[in-house]
Amino acid sequence: MKFRPLHDRVMIRRLEGEEKTKGGIIIPDTAKEKPMEGEVVAVGSGGRGDDGKLIAMDVKVKDRVVFGKWSGTEIKVDGEDYLIMKESDIMGILTA
Repeated sequence: MKFRPLHDRVMIRRLEGEEKTKGGIIIPDTAKEKPMEGEVVAVGSGGRGDDGKLIAMDVKVKDRVVFGKWSGTEIKVDGEDYLIMKESDIMGILTA
């Protein structure tokens, strides 16, 4: 099934968090925090300005992004978990 977000929304796949601390202690699943990094899977066409003109999206598919801990709405598509959020909820794009 294909999914395309509407307007200024973005579909993100969370990247897995660390399994161990820097000291080598293994973190159990129940104690892990949700990762705040993800990969953009799909983007909408963009928002509309006050004048009605389309505002292009800054993020694109395959961008690696950072977002707030409680940002977005969790959904399941074809058995895989994703987040849907507005582009404004994304704090930045990670680059190499």
